[in-house]
Amino acid sequence: MHTHPADPGHPAPPTLSLTRVALASGRTVDLSDLRLTPTYADMPETYPCRPVNDERIRALLHAAEHTPPAVPVHLIPPPREYPHQYAGALGPVELLPRVACVARLSSTPLNPVNDPSLYRSGLTVLWFAPTPHIPNPYNTHPTLHTLDWPTLAHDYELHPLLPPHTNGPRP
Repeated sequence: MHTHPADPGHPAPPTLSLTRVALASGRTVDLSDLRLTPTYADMPETYPCRPVNDERIRALLHAAEHTPPAVPVHLIPPPREYPHQYAGALGPVELLPRVACVARLSSTPLNPVNDPSLYRSGLTVLWFAPTPHIPNPYNTHPTLHTLDWPTLAHDYELHPLLPPHTNGPRP
């Protein structure tokens, strides 16, 4: 196992990963993609309330589900705040944390018969945070740290970046 030079007890991120995170189960997962967006960046001419927030969450989940590779998407339910403000036509004001986070995570295959050079296990996770924060081996969002990887993630086949070589003559 390749370790981080500053801390030999923590695994170093692989070359093609943003970072590596250790789960409570002991499994390490690679963070290969992270999107941080303001929760209310594209909010229409309305106010934050349950219907608007639910639609925002649905839109983020839909986008994550249609991003290759096809892996399961897991929502960590966001905390919802209800400030004492005027309730409009859609109900009371409801606030989600300021930053929507969508992370693509991968690890070694779950199924032991799958060749690790050809397969990975993967999961996309959506959560909300009060500030922008990139997970790292030393400070991981608590709900990421406790993900039940075997239950939530699925194996997927890696696809080569380049077409296979042919041994025939070149045109």
